[in-house]
Amino acid sequence: MITTTTRQHTLRDHLPGRHTARAANSVEHQAMLASRLTVRDKWLLALLHEHRVLTSFQIQDAAFPSGRSARQRVLDLYLWRAISRFQPFQQLGSAPMHYVLGPAGAAVLAAEHGLEVKELGYRHDRAMAIAHNQRLAHTVGVNDFFTSLIARTRHTKADEAVTAWWSESRCARHFGDLVIPDGYGRWRNHHHGTTMEVEWFLELDTGTESLTKVGRKLAGYARLAESTGIATPVLVWLPTTRREAGARTALARVHAGLDAPHTVPVATAAADLLDPASPHPSPAEAVWLPLTSTRTGRARRRYSLADLSDAWPGLAPPASPGTEDGEGETAAAASPYRLPPPSPIPPRATPNRIARGEN
Repeated sequence: MITTTTRQHTLRDHLPGRHTARAANSVEHQAMLASRLTVRDKWLLALLHEHRVLTSFQIQDAAFPSGRSARQRVLDLYLWRAISRFQPFQQLGSAPMHYVLGPAGAAVLAAEHGLEVKELGYRHDRAMAIAHNQRLAHTVGVNDFFTSLIARTRHTKADEAVTAWWSESRCARHFGDLVIPDGYGRWRNHHHGTTMEVEWFLELDTGTESLTKVGRKLAGYARLAESTGIATPVLVWLPTTRREAGARTALARVHAGLDAPHTVPVATAAADLLDPASPHPSPAEAVWLPLTSTRTGRARRRYSLADLSDAWPGLAPPASPGTEDGEGETAAAASPYRLPPPSPIPPRATPNRIARGEN
């Protein structure tokens, strides 16, 4: 849940799964999937390929109206080998089931884009290796951030929407020589006939890094802004307001020392500012505190995600969506080892006379 932060040390080796008969991943099986996979299923496969792992709660937030419908559909996808799963061990309570792209799902995804599976850069053992990765909690936390925004888009106001979500690996391909954000996103708000959009790079802190290291990342964003000529806000999401207070001091110290601080707008927020009893808590709420040029980094009030642009009046609006780093229309086409980013908003659920229970 977005209002809590899982520490990596609370997770251990994943639990052995309950034995369930699954279909063999043959050519005939993949042909069968053509009649069973919905547009929403294929969208979910693309999302898993882009973002590596999603929990059962995140899948529900992203695409399903209820936990029951989500469980029914992901079970079908698991039995068809479209997705695979594991459950990390927790000393207290039970971790949710975690899902990754499965062999049959990779075959379908590759065929959709006219590629071979190897051209996706996919191997099942590598996909499952996230279960043992020391950054599992961090990856899940980043995905929690964005899927909570998707849930807000789906269940609350129709005039707000998350319009872009790039993974860390996609960010690394574009900006990795200067800085590697944990993610990139856009939020659009339509109010009184005016459409406003804000873009940002995400830095998610789980409380394990030193605050000095968190602050040093701003130098990389300053180099990126100088290289591209684009000032993109950096949003730092922290587990608690106590951690946020310390981070703001470290960030303000580095930010004040930059050659052009105005090219790196920064705002911070903490997960414990959200109400866990709210139906769909998300970082879109008024929890963001901009960093000023003062040493203490004090600001007057917290902003919602939609209003953050008001905190930086001189900030230029984002460029038109649909291109990746200015590469033009060809960026939307798939190429070996590179698929276009999936839309963060799922397609409408479609009735399927063969596959039951997915709506």
